[in-house]
Amino acid sequence: VATYNVSPPQAGIYFNKIQCFCFEEQRLKPMEEIDMPVFFYIDPDFMDDPQMANINNITLSYTFFKTGEEEYEEEEIDDVEDDPEFLPSKA
Repeated sequence: VATYNVSPPQAGIYFNKIQCFCFEEQRLKPMEEIDMPVFFYIDPDFMDDPQMANINNITLSYTFFKTGEEEYEEEEIDDVEDDPEFLPSKA
């Protein structure tokens, strides 16, 4: 599950997603890497809104959460850990 955030929040009303990886369920295995495209536009009315006059940057961010449905076979996790590109976190 992923949630998105537009910052600054007042610019969110002008942010329009056309296509997003988040429109369809995707399951990732541990350490799997995939592209997650997002197509969007900023409504042209943004330029005419006086409240947006000092906004020069808009940031789109996503937060990903585990769903509680993750059930990986021990084998799958071992395979990932044996991968030479696997770098465990040093946190």
